[in-house]
This record gives sequence, C-alpha cells and structure tokens, in this order.
Amino acid sequence: MNALAARPVLPGLAAPLAAAAHAATPVIPAGRLPGAGLRAQMLWSARLRVLWLFAGFGAIALVALLRIATLGLGGNAPQRTSMEEALLPPRGEITDRTGAPLARAFPAYAMWFNPQAMGDKGSPLVRSPAEVARALKEIFPDIDEARMTRRLASGQAGYLRRRLLPEEANRVFALGEIALEIPRETDRYYPQGTLAAHVLGYVVEEKGGMTGMEQVLDKRLSNSALRDAPVALSIDVRVQGALEDELRRGMLAANALGAAGLVLDVDTGEVMAMASLPEFDPNTAGASGAVNVFNRATNGVYELGSTFKPLTVAAAIDAGVVRDLARQWNAAPVRVGTRTIKDSHDLGASLNVPQALVRSSNTVTARVADELGAERLRRSMIDLGMDRRPFIELPARGKPLWPQGAWSRVTNMTVGFGHGLAVTPLHLATAYAAMVNGGFWRPATLTKLEPKDVPRGRRVFKESTSSRMRQLLRMISLYGTGKSADAPGYRVGGKTGSAEKAGVGGYNKTALVSSFAAAFPMDAPRYVVVVVIDEPKGTMASSFQRTAAFTSAPIVGKLVPRIGPMLGVQPDDSRDVDISDLRYLVDSGA
Repeated sequence: MNALAARPVLPGLAAPLAAAAHAATPVIPAGRLPGAGLRAQMLWSARLRVLWLFAGFGAIALVALLRIATLGLGGNAPQRTSMEEALLPPRGEITDRTGAPLARAFPAYAMWFNPQAMGDKGSPLVRSPAEVARALKEIFPDIDEARMTRRLASGQAGYLRRRLLPEEANRVFALGEIALEIPRETDRYYPQGTLAAHVLGYVVEEKGGMTGMEQVLDKRLSNSALRDAPVALSIDVRVQGALEDELRRGMLAANALGAAGLVLDVDTGEVMAMASLPEFDPNTAGASGAVNVFNRATNGVYELGSTFKPLTVAAAIDAGVVRDLARQWNAAPVRVGTRTIKDSHDLGASLNVPQALVRSSNTVTARVADELGAERLRRSMIDLGMDRRPFIELPARGKPLWPQGAWSRVTNMTVGFGHGLAVTPLHLATAYAAMVNGGFWRPATLTKLEPKDVPRGRRVFKESTSSRMRQLLRMISLYGTGKSADAPGYRVGGKTGSAEKAGVGGYNKTALVSSFAAAFPMDAPRYVVVVVIDEPKGTMASSFQRTAAFTSAPIVGKLVPRIGPMLGVQPDDSRDVDISDLRYLVDSGA
C-alpha cells in the first residue's frame, strides 16, 4: 500500500485528486521507449552547435587569409629580421687606415618632452615651465633658460637634448617630471673629438650624413648588408694629430685668421692627413649645423703666390723653353701695358733660373712664362686640374677663379708667379705630387687604396723634368726662402708663397695668404706637404714678419720629423738628392 492510500482523504476531495493523478500519468505509445524524443532533440542541438563553431572558425580563417593577401599585395608584408641585422648598429663604423675608430655607434641617453605623459588632465608639468627650466639650467649650464621655458610652455613634443651622460640622466629623472622622458638610443659618436672633423663631417638624426665622408658614405654606412664591415679612410690618425697640432701652433703664433694643411702620398693620391682650422666638434653638431664647418683645404680658393713658380719653370723645361739653367734672364721690372711687375726687393740685374727660384724672383718667372707663351702655360695648368673643382670625394670642393677667355700677355705672366688664378690648397698638393713623382698626375682620395686600386694617372711632365725639379726644390730649402722648412735627415724640398688677398678695388696689402708646398725625401719623394696660413700677423713669434718664410715654412720644418717615422721615412744624413751639377749656379749666400 502506498503512503497516499494509507492517509485519510477528506470528504469532497477524493474526486479531484483522482482526476489530477490520472492527468499526471504519461501515456506511452506502443513500440516507443521512454525519453527517446528528448535524446534526439539534444543530439540535433549539439550537432547544430558544432556546425556553428566550425563556421565561425572558417570565417576567422577566411578573414585572416584576406588580410595576409592584402598586406602582401600592398607591399607591407612583415619582413623577417636576421639576427645580424637585429644586433648591428643602425650605422656602420668609419676608421682610419690602421683601423683606429673615427666614427661609431654609441649607446646614449636623450631627454624627450612628452606633454601627453599624464594624459589630457591639464599641464604636463608638476611645476611651472620656468621652474623646470631653472632646474634644467642647474644640470646643463650651457642651455638657454628663457628658450627652454618657451619650449616647455609650448606643449610641443620633441627632443630637448641629446647625448646625456648617465649622471645627467639620473638628475633629470630625480626632478620627478613625468613629461621629461629619458629614452636610451644609439647615437653617432666621434671618439677622436675634433680630430679630422672636416674629413668626417657629422650625422643629423633622421637626415643622415651632413658634409664630409659621412655624407659621401651615407648609403654605404646605412646599408644593412654592408654596415657590419668598417669603412677605412686613407688618413692616418697619428699623422692627422701631428698636422693639426703643428698647424694650430703656427696659426696661433702668427695670430692668423685660419689655416689649412695636407699630407699627400705622391704615388697613390691618398690623403694621409687633411686639416682646416679653426675646427668644429662633430659630437656637438646637430640639425642647426656647427660653426667653422668651412673646409679651407678643399673649399677655400686662394692666390697662392710664389708656390706656382716651380710649376711654371717645370712647364718651361718640359716644353724646351728652359734648356740651359745657366742662362741669365733679365731681372729688371717688367712693364706690361699699364702694369709693372717687379720683385719685393732688388735681386740684381740678371738671374739664372735656379737663382730665380731660390730668391723667388717675380720678374724672371714672368719672363719665363712670357717666353713659354699663354697657350702652353694654360694647357699645363689644365693638365694639372687647376681649371676645375679639386678631385676628391668630399662634397665641399671650391671652384677655381680661372681667367676667362683667351689669356692675355699680362694674365699669362701674372699666373706664372701665382697671381690671377685662385685655387684650393688641394689643387696645389696634387700638382706638386705630379711634379716630383716622375710626372704623373693622380686624383686625391680619402679612401684607403689597395695596390691594385691605385689609378695609373696621366703623364703631365717628362721624367727628366721631374728629376730636374726635385733638384731645384731641394736647392730652395738649402739656400733660399725655404730654409726654415729643412728638417735634418729628411731631405725636404719646397717653395714659399706669400700673396696679397684680392678684394674690392684691388689687392689688400694688409691681408696675406702665406703658403709652403714641399715634398720629402727629395731623393725619392714619398709625400707632399702643403701648409696655408690665412692672414698671418707680424708677431714676436714670427719675428714680426708675415711672409711664408717666417710663418708657413717653419710649420713644415717641425711637422716632417714628427710624421716621417710614422710614415716609414727614417732620417738619414748620408743620403740626399744629387745637386752637384747645379750647386755652382747658386752661391751659398743667396
């Protein structure tokens, strides 16, 4: 008996309970198990859900495929980065010919102003712009406080300073200004400071190399496939340092406006050192540039005076105009049209060519040029590259002030002794290299050359002419105006030049350009040295003289003994160029 039946039922409720019990009892059709319809419904629902799931995955895959195709067709497909590219600095290294670093990547800090660092909740700075600028002035004494205040108040994002030292970065961080961010980045660094600045140039962020070899080599240094290998320049950092040191001493001693110097390999055209003073620091140069970036060695054009006289004599010997060096030439003033060419002081009634070079006679050289003729001297100067910008990789290359049209007689005679034609010191260096190396002119280069890459050059002088000029240049240093350049044991030969600077209305008698062009050792020339001093003053150090004999030549005399051993040239007093056949033409008292 079930519990319901055992319990008493109140009268009047028996019928309704019976009806309810009957209605709650399910009716089971014949041949069908209980719960079969429920299971089918659940199975169908599960299958439907799986179908929708697969459809969803398919749609996602389709969208992904379409996106990949879009990126690929649009040229924006992600590129794979090699381990080497990820680890290499963004710009390749520059070294000197021995491997000493001249320009390299350097991890550094910067100060970036981010006005959105705190969101759009008012001022990005905790303190006022003036207070923050004052605090930054204490960390960086060289900044312009007023300008920094305006910069911070403008709310414009950007760099406030580059190349922060770690201790400086810590002090900026300690200010507690969230908007002053200190990102770490890779910067361009010049470990030698100002050394060879005009050769190297500098780099500006997002603009690349500016001037110098940084500009010339910009694509090469930025190429991911090439920047792992340093680029070696032709210069030797030791020779460069010695040249700049002696050039600076000479410039300061003469209280000069500026100076330029070159050391050139006569057989390859490689520039072993190049200097222009005053210098600049590529580490501090930026988008606004730097002062003193003008390169006097390759971009400054000057009338280089008497340094041209040996070139004129060489052209005359080559052409057969000067055959007998004992021939006496009239040394009296030369009247040409309205002009009179004369010497700085009386040198006598007549001179032979060796005497004319040793004593630096304008009149004899002018007469030699006159007899040579304008067309032949002009052709010789063109062969030496004097009519065009100097041949070198640098973008800063001065255009010569070349006499236009046919050369008149007076133009020819004045060019013969270094006036009326303005060129760069580099022009003079390559011309002297051709004059002493056997007669071959080669372009100058700042790239280190392998023996197989040395240009053959073009012949501009006969070998016999070159041999004779080596004798004559040596005699100038032994007996003439170049005595102060003679370094014992190094057999230096060269020529002084002192020329008034051209200005409005004529020449400025108070402004000189003094120069000395030399080669050593003269018995087997290896290197040419050119020194140019811009507007030297007569000081006690220069015996109150402004001419090259007292300003430029002494620099060469001190420089050669310093750089000779570095370049493999040792002093040897037992050797010299043979001048026995010419010595009698120049008395020792000249």
